[in-house]
Amino acid sequence: MRPLVPVLGLILCLASVGQAQEKGKTPERYLRIGHYQCICRQGDFEANLNTVLQGLRLAVEARVQILSFPESFLTGYFRLREDAWQHSFAVDSPEIEKVLEKTRQFDILFMVGFNERRGDKLFNTVAVIDRGKILGTYSKAMPGGYFTPGREFPVFEKHGLVFGVIICADGGYIEPARILALKGARVIFAPHFNFVSDPLEHYQTVRSDHTARAVENGVYFVRGNNCVAERNLPGLGEDGHGYGESSVVNPNGQIVACAGLYDEYLMLYHLDLNKDYRVGGTRRSRESAVELLDILKKTLEESK
Repeated sequence: MRPLVPVLGLILCLASVGQAQEKGKTPERYLRIGHYQCICRQGDFEANLNTVLQGLRLAVEARVQILSFPESFLTGYFRLREDAWQHSFAVDSPEIEKVLEKTRQFDILFMVGFNERRGDKLFNTVAVIDRGKILGTYSKAMPGGYFTPGREFPVFEKHGLVFGVIICADGGYIEPARILALKGARVIFAPHFNFVSDPLEHYQTVRSDHTARAVENGVYFVRGNNCVAERNLPGLGEDGHGYGESSVVNPNGQIVACAGLYDEYLMLYHLDLNKDYRVGGTRRSRESAVELLDILKKTLEESK
């Protein structure tokens, strides 16, 4: 693992962004969003919380205003349910209270993943946090395995930006991103935890998925991955690659920011909220739903 790549050169060439607007003032035009591509320590909450704090300190230096961290980052990601359950906690747990307490000092909205207990159920969840308060959570809609699927799709607003969150495999399906876009999201954050046997095939597939989600919905798509130095991880039981390659795709399907392979890196993008793109936002999704939804439902029934 090489040392953290400095971002100062990029920071210096970007124009300054103002702080949060006071109520009633003109919304900001420019906004810095980012993702901290970093190493998750499996089952080590304290180490992962320290990495969150490190990412927030870097984000302050870079004047990032909205920041994501990887999927399941506070807890780690596990093959077996019993391991995931052991390293899980509720939204009102002492662990989350500690996260809120330690991060309250940072004037940055951020989102971070964890294995969430709700009664006897286990969810793959991202908490959206701002100055020591949880604004809301999103739980993975298409998790597979032992996680209970989430079925709520909240959107959030900060600095004039409406955004939503999906998680990893959700980006391979049409509906999660479409629902958020139809609710007004202009940016979709998609935290990942990738540790795969075939990184090239995986990279090609998810890059195509994310480009499609951006173009078909007229949104920015922020793929925020983890990275792994080793070829094996405790709790996953097989060799793999945690290759990183976080990226931002704009509504025309162009890659406008990238964190690169394997390194811990603060990826950021200078978002112009006034910029227009060729694609027409959610127009096509709305038209196709009105015109073809009944036919789609009928076809699904007939294909069973």
